[in-house]
Amino acid sequence: MTFEVAADAYDRFMGRYSRSLSPQLADLAGVRAGQRVLDVGCGPGALTTELVGRLGADAVAAADPSEPFVEAARRRHPDVEVAVAGAEDLPFEDGAFDAALAQLVVSFMSDPVAGLGEMRRVTRAGGTVAACVWDHGGGQAPLSPFWRAVAQIDPGARDESAQAGASEGQLAALFASAGLDDVQDDALSVRVEHASFEEWWEPFTLGVGPVGAYLGGLDADAVAEVRERCRGLLGDGPFSLAMRAWAARGRV
Repeated sequence: MTFEVAADAYDRFMGRYSRSLSPQLADLAGVRAGQRVLDVGCGPGALTTELVGRLGADAVAAADPSEPFVEAARRRHPDVEVAVAGAEDLPFEDGAFDAALAQLVVSFMSDPVAGLGEMRRVTRAGGTVAACVWDHGGGQAPLSPFWRAVAQIDPGARDESAQAGASEGQLAALFASAGLDDVQDDALSVRVEHASFEEWWEPFTLGVGPVGAYLGGLDADAVAEVRERCRGLLGDGPFSLAMRAWAARGRV
């Protein structure tokens, strides 16, 4: 799935959560000074920012299939090589990186095993591939309250729980299928404070991802009903959300 939305919309929708994941994923991958690292599915650059802070811009490259996201990442990090490319066809040489990371991307790859296989290809022997995916299957993702509210109204609605890697153990299994060795299964935890229900809800209206597609197919009355069901689950605020992302790393 390609996100053809403005980078600012994605930042407001998911960046508030993904920024807290970036340091944890970099730690899991063992990112350290002296390495050259690739950010696959970089989006507007949340993980890229973390990697540049650790390594410097000349040691980081990134790729994403969404041109608006690539443009934003290039503006934010003009000294980073950012390519318009999907994970399944990375425009980098074999063994070009010490590590390749994918944050909240595997579940949107058209072929997750092929995408992870490409990450493996561009990583040197002995290097690391690491990724994380929100726990949609276990109901501990940032979007889980939304989909719980939708299920009260539309039980047949397709949520994100069936996405690749969205349940415990699935991401590690995909790593193994992609030929990675010494695969380690892990989980990353995030807690985000929301000042009010309105502050939480407004980014859901920006047309981002499966949530945006679902709301875009409803009339105004149905959207209002989903909104009030969400309010019933969360209250008016302030409130905090505790979330989890499944993570895995493997060795090339």
